[in-house]
Amino acid sequence: MDLASHRFMSYFEPPQAAHLCEIAVLETFAEETLVFEEGQTADFLYLVLEGEVEFSKRVENNKYQTIAVAKPDDFFGELGVLDGEPRSARAVAVGGSTLAKLGREELIATLELAKGSSVLQMFSFIIKNLRSTTDQYVDQFVHKQKMVLVGEMVSTIIHDFKSPFTGIKLSSEMLKEMHPDEETQEWCELIQLQVQRMLGMAEEVLEFSRGNSALNKKPVNLLQTLNQFEKLNRVYFEAAKVDLVLRATEVIVEADENKILRVLQNLVGNAVEAFGGRGGRVEIAIGQSEEWAEISIYDNGPGIPQAIKEKLFEPFVTYGKRTGTGLGTAIAKSIVDAHKGQISYESENKKGTTFYIRLPKS
Repeated sequence: MDLASHRFMSYFEPPQAAHLCEIAVLETFAEETLVFEEGQTADFLYLVLEGEVEFSKRVENNKYQTIAVAKPDDFFGELGVLDGEPRSARAVAVGGSTLAKLGREELIATLELAKGSSVLQMFSFIIKNLRSTTDQYVDQFVHKQKMVLVGEMVSTIIHDFKSPFTGIKLSSEMLKEMHPDEETQEWCELIQLQVQRMLGMAEEVLEFSRGNSALNKKPVNLLQTLNQFEKLNRVYFEAAKVDLVLRATEVIVEADENKILRVLQNLVGNAVEAFGGRGGRVEIAIGQSEEWAEISIYDNGPGIPQAIKEKLFEPFVTYGKRTGTGLGTAIAKSIVDAHKGQISYESENKKGTTFYIRLPKS
């Protein structure tokens, strides 16, 4: 955006605004570039013209907790400039940003000449911004505490489940040896796959609660992955009266197959729940472009409620469910992100939902 049209300039009379535009220094920051560090001298006020700037506070183990984000037409750094205290947070440019810098001394001199109404307007915005930042910080803190609890709970579950799961696995192996017929062999293999799958699901929730998603990438044929997904869920779909339609060609990607299965399970599982026992249709298609493997997942359910559309991929977001943690789509997105892929969706009330996933082919 143009500097003269920035919100901050509207607080001043035209001659003062023109003077500020003249003395402002424009600076472009590459992605993930430090603007200033927590504790540094507050020598400039910054106006965001392009991109975004993320603010964070240092927490335990020298890690940083995000507390706010400034977007075009926002300004920041005003508190340190006004009270002369060091920076209270770290600022990092994200996505490539263009900022206008106003020096502290020149800005203070201009404010001394400004009308009282102009100063009041600016301070009104500063107060609103402080309230918003406080709300964001509280939300981040609550989210962090929730994830700690989830991690502790899942860690306990994994520990407690390993013993009975080992018993189930050994029992199915004994049945395979005792009954060599094809049907028994197939059911025993399915039991073992489901046990391994359940442990994997718990491990993924644990990884998500810790903020990382470790990948075991190798060449994966997505057609075979889709067939495996259908096999694992055949009984589930029959019980839920769901027709699963597969349209896929052979597409090879470097990926963690178990985690891709988890993405499919989360998104399709949400669709089945949305059917509410009335049954429905799910269509999964796999194709490719020159650079991407492309997966689409369509269901003819009721669509995603408007109340959660904007926050669908955030943790603990759920709507109208008796059960569920609200982590399914958040984990799906974290897995796709870890693969350097993309995930999006389209949804229409009473007409269904389609998720689109793109994974880099190499």
